[in-house]
Parts: sequence; structure tokens; C-alpha cells
Amino acid sequence: MIRLAEPTDAVAIAGLWNQMIRASLATFTTLEKTPEEIDGLIRDRAGTFWVAAKPLVIGFVTFGAFRPGPGYAATVEHTVILAPQAQGKGIGRSLMQIAMETAHRADHHIMIAGISSANPQAVAFHTALGFTQTGYMPQVGRKGGEWLDLILMQKTLGAP
Repeated sequence: MIRLAEPTDAVAIAGLWNQMIRASLATFTTLEKTPEEIDGLIRDRAGTFWVAAKPLVIGFVTFGAFRPGPGYAATVEHTVILAPQAQGKGIGRSLMQIAMETAHRADHHIMIAGISSANPQAVAFHTALGFTQTGYMPQVGRKGGEWLDLILMQKTLGAP
């Protein structure tokens, strides 16, 4: 059910991501993803981009650099998105487990989650995975006429 993403998944992944962009305040962006952008991301992040499919793609996780520069090389930030019908079934946890294990094996030390304050379910999800809140940035995002806060959470990889 969980496998590495392939370029042929780009349309389905873009669909999931764009639904979240259009229908929620979970992300601050209003710019939708194109299948071409997703294809490039899958290729650029080979080995760090997974999908949950049964057989259609119902979720994905990927991670990449937190910030540029060698001083941040051991820190990564992730994105995890599930279709509404896939939530609450352990699929997100399974996706995150493989992402955290892979990042740890690649000598990454910290994984970051940047979460909209309008998404308390994501805070609870990450807390259950062992992430802790390390930052709170009030009103740094704006979408749908609302000011949104950014919650930063992190987990030391390899730690329970």
C-alpha cells in the first residue's frame, strides 16, 4: 500500500494537494501545484517521496531541506497530505514512519513540521508521533481574509 512515488503519480498527488489548497486553511498558499511541478519534485526527491495507494493514491509524504546551506544539512521539513477518506486509519502514521526512518538513516537529525494554527488536527497528529512545539509565529500567513499563525514542531530522529 505504501510505495515510492513515481512520475505517473503526479496528477493524483497534485489533485490531493490542490484540494487542500482550495478547501482549507491548512496551507497558507493559494497557488495550486501542477502535475509538472510534482513530477519534478518526485524526481528531485527520489527515495524521499512516498504514496499510499489502494490502488488509487490516497495520501503522500515527502521531505526536503529545511533551509539552504551546510549548517542546516541535518534538518529536514516534511509535507504529509491525506485524502479525507484516508484520515484516521493509520495511513498518515505509516507514511510518517517511513519518512522519519529514511531521514534518520540518511543522517538527518531533526524533522520539522510547519503547521497552520487553523489545523489543530495536524498538531495532535504530530504530537502523537513525538513532535514537540518549538515555535509559534503569530499572524505570519494570510488566506481567505484571515491572519493565520504558524506553529513549528520538531522531532529528533531516532528518538522514540
